[in-house]
Amino acid sequence: MTAEPNIALLIDADNASPDHLDEVLLVLGELGTINVRRAYGNWQKPALKGWGQHSTRHSIIPVQQFDVVKGKSATDMRMTIDAMDLLYRGHVDGFGIMSSDSDFLPLAQRIREDGLPVYGFGTEKTPISFQNSCTRFFDVAALARANANGQAAGDTGCGPIDEELVEVLGAAWKASKRDDDGYASLAEVGQRAKAVSSFSVRNYGFSRLTDLIRSVPQFDVKSAEGGGLLVRRLR
Repeated sequence: MTAEPNIALLIDADNASPDHLDEVLLVLGELGTINVRRAYGNWQKPALKGWGQHSTRHSIIPVQQFDVVKGKSATDMRMTIDAMDLLYRGHVDGFGIMSSDSDFLPLAQRIREDGLPVYGFGTEKTPISFQNSCTRFFDVAALARANANGQAAGDTGCGPIDEELVEVLGAAWKASKRDDDGYASLAEVGQRAKAVSSFSVRNYGFSRLTDLIRSVPQFDVKSAEGGGLLVRRLR
């Protein structure tokens, strides 16, 4: 039996809300085993008080980092150093970074250079540069909405079907191998869409690509003769 990937979750508590922690753990738990769980911040700050109960309940190690200079946090540097230590030890198969801070862009790029995936979790206002530096980026608010409405189980969707989504899926379909009728393997389309790191089915309130793409009127989905699904862009 093949062991699940060992995931390290590093949380920038200064730039992440504990309200979304459950959703983050749910997503990462589907990608591997979260053996390393650390939250970084100056715990003397009243604003970080909410992380206390979550750290205990979810076995997250709080890492104290005092502010070296007043008004300037040293949390980012401490978190980056620890991430590099974990990378060089070679016992981690992937990283989850919970932050909306673009300062972690170089870290994500460096980890990916070693061939390890980086899963980013932040708000919709997270700079696109950091979003695209991740292997996959998840909007925590979208994950929370889906979880609150039971969308992960029901798959009725709750996120907006916007023009960007249509463009991403359309480009993935166009790059995939298609038959004479214009149908491509949904599995291949999904793999190509994931090349756009900001794309995640869960950001649109679904847990499966099949249900998401069926909800987009610009695409048609049908069953393949040998099994699996095929998709074609209509307009």
